[in-house]
Amino acid sequence: MRIESRYNGPTGSGNGGWSAGLFAAEAGPAPVEVTLRRPPPLETTLSLVDGEVRDPAGELVAEVRPAGAVDAVVPPVDRETAVQASTRYPGFVEHPYPRCFVCGPSRTDGLRIFPGRLPDGRTAAPFRAPEQVSDAMVWAALDCPGGWAVLAPGRPYLLGRIAAVVTARPAPGDECVVTGALIGIDGRKALVHTSLYGPGGALLGAARATWIAR
Repeated sequence: MRIESRYNGPTGSGNGGWSAGLFAAEAGPAPVEVTLRRPPPLETTLSLVDGEVRDPAGELVAEVRPAGAVDAVVPPVDRETAVQASTRYPGFVEHPYPRCFVCGPSRTDGLRIFPGRLPDGRTAAPFRAPEQVSDAMVWAALDCPGGWAVLAPGRPYLLGRIAAVVTARPAPGDECVVTGALIGIDGRKALVHTSLYGPGGALLGAARATWIAR
């Protein structure tokens, strides 16, 4: 496994959702939960053995474990509501990782998912599926919209753990909607849920994740 440099999150390391999705795909078809033990390195050969992702030096990068049921569905909104919400994206004002592949406003070649808050506190954003769609891409799309349910200017968080299920991949060019919700905060940990919906409103994937305050 190798995380290409374009799939970064914070500068110099892999986007958490993309990286976790890559590890999950290597683990097989059963739902898994990925715990990141350090920032996933870019352009580095990684191996998965007995549920542990390690770099060539043997350093632990992540742990992959069975997830059980992932029933973390966030209700959908229509695309127009998602478009309006994205105009209120806090990352346009201040972004801790402005070149993130998923939600970085400085990236013209990323997924450009910009989740804004809804009146009930959920986040929502439109998402146009890229030309190449993989399960890792769906995991990436399910990553940041949950984080932005707790992220705010001056309050950075990083993904620590995520479990996701991909029901179906969107087709290239599909106009989708992603929703996220903050479920609870325990000290430095925030539990969030996210869901991805296709053009007709079908649920394509869902995730639960724990984000850690920096």
